[in-house]
Amino acid sequence: MDVEQVRGGGGPGRWRGHGPPWSRRWAGEGPDGDRWPWRSTLLLTVFVFVGSTFAARMQQDERAELGPFARVLLLVACALLLWRRRYPVPVVFGTAVAVALYLGAGYPYGPVFLTVAVACFSAVVAGHRKAAWTALGLLWAVHLLVAHWLYRWLPPSGDAPASFGQEIVVTGWVVAIVAIAELARARREQWARDRAERAQAARRRADEERLRIARELHDVLAHSLSVITIQAGVGLALLDADPEQARTALTTIKSASKEALGEVRQVLDSLRTPGDAPRAPAPGLDRLPELVEQAARAGLTVEVAGERPRLSPGTDLAAFRIVQEALTNVVRHSGSRHARVRLDEESGTLRLRIDDDGPPTGADAGGSGNGLAGMRERAAALGGTIEAGPRADGGFRVLAVLPVKSTVRATTDEGGEDQ
Repeated sequence: MDVEQVRGGGGPGRWRGHGPPWSRRWAGEGPDGDRWPWRSTLLLTVFVFVGSTFAARMQQDERAELGPFARVLLLVACALLLWRRRYPVPVVFGTAVAVALYLGAGYPYGPVFLTVAVACFSAVVAGHRKAAWTALGLLWAVHLLVAHWLYRWLPPSGDAPASFGQEIVVTGWVVAIVAIAELARARREQWARDRAERAQAARRRADEERLRIARELHDVLAHSLSVITIQAGVGLALLDADPEQARTALTTIKSASKEALGEVRQVLDSLRTPGDAPRAPAPGLDRLPELVEQAARAGLTVEVAGERPRLSPGTDLAAFRIVQEALTNVVRHSGSRHARVRLDEESGTLRLRIDDDGPPTGADAGGSGNGLAGMRERAAALGGTIEAGPRADGGFRVLAVLPVKSTVRATTDEGGEDQ
């Protein structure tokens, strides 16, 4: 719900869904957004007629008799409230005029003033504050004129001016009506802002989740399919000349495809019903030997230097995916068959460096070109950085600087969460 719908002008869309459900049910609104508050209007009408009859008996020697014209004015003032949600401005002025005529005719004071209070409340909450204040002010001015000047010529005969103590009470009621209406308006605007913020946060979480799944699928499939593509080429080339080597390539393809299916299944497990326990641990640098072995099957020798520090789950996953993507790029785009991975920890940060000796081959193994962008997104989500580019000696370097302990929530493809 847009906050401007609360603050704005006319139009029926302003009231739809405002306030808690119990307030709409009490006002006569159904779940389908019906805005005819007939229940509350009917109850108020009964109360006004019964209360006015009782007030007439109590003031029969002071005010005019409650005749047919008085009852018509009471009915009009109450019936107008049926339209208070659709046309709050005409209703608040209409009830004020009906009550002013009622007062001018000298009829008994009583609950008829509630009709103006309800209409004023509805107008203020709908955003028509000036109209509500103006109508209330005009009614108050009419009351002052009738009570202190026009009473000489208006019924009942022999009426005396109202006391100023009575005016203090009337002023207090006017201030109370305005204060309650303004408080309700502020609460409704706050409800609308809260709903808008929750909806925006839900959309943002959904976008982040879609991006995370796309990034995980890219990293998993790009790496595994690159290995499969290269090994398939080797197998086809050696199928007749060296069947044993071709068999080895096919075995590598089988192993890589099986592992890819397992990782894709883990990624898709994140879409399971919330609350289910994770089915597999999040991948991290403890699986670095597996990456080295997979690279070896693709003809790439990888040297690993440095010790793996204790990392938070989010950093561990990001580091693993960055190494995986970097080695995949070496296999696909570098003429070098040798790569180096170095891990260094200093001052609470992990420096992760992946080098190859190049030169680039210019070959395209069918990648999407999003590998480096995905690495940068992973690092940025944790507050880290990625530098990637050619070296002066013709090779290529990827340098990642990541926080060892990250407090940023990092949902993994297996449902884990950074603590």
